[in-house]
Amino acid sequence: MSIPASSVPTVSQEVIPILRVASIDQSVAWYAQLGFHKEWEHRLEPDEPGFASIARGRGHIYLSEHDDDASPDSLVYIRHSQLDDLARRLDQEPTEVPWGRELKVEDPDGNRLRISDPIDD
Repeated sequence: MSIPASSVPTVSQEVIPILRVASIDQSVAWYAQLGFHKEWEHRLEPDEPGFASIARGRGHIYLSEHDDDASPDSLVYIRHSQLDDLARRLDQEPTEVPWGRELKVEDPDGNRLRISDPIDD
């Protein structure tokens, strides 16, 4: 059973993927080449696993060193309006797909990113 859209209250929401990483510091440095910056990091104790937020514009990704927060080998789809500049920095060539152009990359922990510059409707 589906709920009619007119019956659903307007709610402010945001979806943030959580990626499992071995090292927040290493991951923050890698994601910086995509234009992300670290917003914050949290650890219960200095020697315990960390949890951090990275952001680029309105997009956010959480990075977790906790074993039970996320599975390795996740896939995140990112829309990026400067795909050619990013492709040059990553030394890759965008692939043409029916919905636009995209890059497929992997972070140091094997999480997959599909970075796309979609065709405008």
